[in-house]
Amino acid sequence: MVVEATIAPSILSDDDSSKRRQIMDGAHRVFMEQGFDAASMNEIARVAGVSKGTLYVYFPDKSRLFEAIVEQDTLEQGKLAFNFDPAIPADKTLRDFGRAYIELLCRPGSGSSVRTVIGIAERMPELGRRFYENVIEHTFNTFADYLKARVKAGELVIDDCTLASPQFLMMCQATLFQPYIFQAKPAPSTAQIERVVESATKIFLKVYGAKAK
Repeated sequence: MVVEATIAPSILSDDDSSKRRQIMDGAHRVFMEQGFDAASMNEIARVAGVSKGTLYVYFPDKSRLFEAIVEQDTLEQGKLAFNFDPAIPADKTLRDFGRAYIELLCRPGSGSSVRTVIGIAERMPELGRRFYENVIEHTFNTFADYLKARVKAGELVIDDCTLASPQFLMMCQATLFQPYIFQAKPAPSTAQIERVVESATKIFLKVYGAKAK
């Protein structure tokens, strides 16, 4: 029988967490090899080494399983890459964060996952909405919280940090992410990322830097 809700990671026992990871690792291999539409829960269960019944205990359907993989991978990578230490000057944090953000966004494998979400969001809008809220908007909000702290410290002057956060990140994406995600160009080089992020940082500080006021 299919259980109609996933088990929340926060209340999993160690054994349950290990089983959930085992399922997600197997599913990741199947999704990468076959794509979302071709992948089946039967094949995922086989590759993960669990019964189909066990698979459904943890994930009610294929879309929730795929979503969990993409979200966890992105958020875990973000925790490693994004450093919002208040002791570091804002200009350095902006440059470091901008580079880490684009490197994460355009890393091998990331494009395939995002393209898959874009491709199925129209017919599965709930998946698209949850991906946006749990990954993209989560990053925007985390960065906005950092900006608010720098405003309070007098290092930046921003009326609306919720707006300023995506403004900076969209500038960092300029000429880099869209060509990559639509496979018009390969992943940007370190030099290309450095150039675009440096420009974005200068523009951002020109508008929002305390010295600019």
